[in-house]
Amino acid sequence: MAHSIVAEAEAILDREFPVLDRGFVRLVDYMGSDDRVVQAARVSYGAGTRTVREDAGLIDYLLRHNHTSPFEQIALVFHMKLPIFVARQMVRHRTASLNEISGRYSVMKDDFYIPADADLALQSTDNKQGRSAEALDPAFAAEVKAAMGAEQKRSYAEYSALIEKGIARELARINLPLSLYTEWYWEIDLHNLFHFLELRLDSHAQLEIRRYAEAMYDIARKVAPLCCASFERHRLGSVAFSREEFAELGRRLGSPDAGPEALAGKALERFEEKLRTGRQL
Repeated sequence: MAHSIVAEAEAILDREFPVLDRGFVRLVDYMGSDDRVVQAARVSYGAGTRTVREDAGLIDYLLRHNHTSPFEQIALVFHMKLPIFVARQMVRHRTASLNEISGRYSVMKDDFYIPADADLALQSTDNKQGRSAEALDPAFAAEVKAAMGAEQKRSYAEYSALIEKGIARELARINLPLSLYTEWYWEIDLHNLFHFLELRLDSHAQLEIRRYAEAMYDIARKVAPLCCASFERHRLGSVAFSREEFAELGRRLGSPDAGPEALAGKALERFEEKLRTGRQL
């Protein structure tokens, strides 16, 4: 099969998409597109690419039924500039190849993240790992940002002083804060990117990493639009049932012995009936 060339993806190659106050995401390279997925899925009997509608239907089937290997045929390479604390959340996924700028070889730039006023908040009272949805009072927000900025300047000044005194770069860097921006190249296949996005586009993910996930997903839609449309349909915002929940759903729909496909069809019929009549489910 010929190399995949996608006009929409070609148009954004090497373009920086701003994220946060000083960060960015850009697409450096890509391999494959929607056609690569369908070709990989049909390779067992050698059938070529068909109509867009047939391809979309096949991609839908593959994604819905967790046939993931064809989606690994697509790879994207991102260049990102991001705060270290966001980078450390991303490497937890362990599904990408990456190469990060090294503070052992390079003098780190005076680039630090400070949240926008609207993104500053107190600790949530009902979420141990998140922030409140209520923004801070503007005067208090300014005070917090000033404190953050002052500490960042002090840390960088001390780092620079150690460098000037000849202290090894690998030692001088160790007191720099997590708000420092780093850069890396991040290569990931579409299957693992979808898993990353499913978690990091969720409202429970930290706001800063969600912003990077949003930028990455906007780029991915240029590379593989049919795959991304199917991802939105079947994974984003969807929910899986436990065995007990599934049994209860079947009981309430009057089909306790129905299989997943039949039960899904029955639920859809009930939903469409409600839309037509305005009655409760």
